Amino acid sequence: MKLLLVGATGLVGSHVLRLALADDRIDGVVAPSRQELPGHPKLQAPVVDFEHLPEDAPWWRADAIICTLGTTMSKAGSKDAFRRVDHDYPLLAARLARQHGTPAYVLNSALGADASSRIFYNRVKGDLEHDLETLGFSSLTHVRPGLIGGDRQEVRAGERASASVLAWLGPFLPRRWRLNPAPKIAQVLLDAAIRRLPGVHVITSERMS
Repeated sequence: MKLLLVGATGLVGSHVLRLALADDRIDGVVAPSRQELPGHPKLQAPVVDFEHLPEDAPWWRADAIICTLGTTMSKAGSKDAFRRVDHDYPLLAARLARQHGTPAYVLNSALGADASSRIFYNRVKGDLEHDLETLGFSSLTHVRPGLIGGDRQEVRAGERASASVLAWLGPFLPRRWRLNPAPKIAQVLLDAAIRRLPGVHVITSERMS
């Protein structure tokens, strides 16, 4: 199969890319990115501007697309900028992939995603899930991890402190509140893309702890 991966340079996305390139079930990976990626025989990595994605690029057609794009409020700098990265870019990639015939979409969403939530972060994630469901993918999977465990290139002090606490408390917490390791999330995303089960599916955090 051919996999389209959007967000390959992030914590979870980089793990998805590594797993996909090593998986014999996947013949090729297209990973559009804002920066160049290391070369690999199975990888096509066009450098793109997410503000101006190429609408007619043939690589939008794949067997499945996985989206792991995301930022933080502090890095984005404003609610509008955060929504653009966490909602608008993933939705635009979905629309272009769907227009080119890609049948399946797998989203790295978040625990608490809810379009009616009073919490801005949860509402943005919920809005994206809702909007994706209008595009007509034959297979759509929302993967909702909690706090993600792993080493990021960027320093997120708050997340690091929370991750340390959750790692220590893990055995005493309900499964849905435990730390979700990035490699585990990546494997769940990839498995969903390979299976491409018909309909809309939600994979919750307790399955990734």
